[in-house]
Amino acid sequence: MAWKCDTCGKGSLTGNRVSHANNKTKTKSFPNLRRVRANVDGTTLRLRVCARCLKAGKIVKAA
Repeated sequence: MAWKCDTCGKGSLTGNRVSHANNKTKTKSFPNLRRVRANVDGTTLRLRVCARCLKAGKIVKAA
């Protein structure tokens, strides 16, 4: 299961952590994903949704 938002597709970012001596090591940052139960086409599904999509109201949570 990938670290991706099921609504917008936001995924993890990769980059370098750079020290004062300019040494570079790989680093990875992940999106703020939440597991929620949502109504999709009349059925209840478990989705991994980022906090931004939740706040914007892009999904309808199941009761």
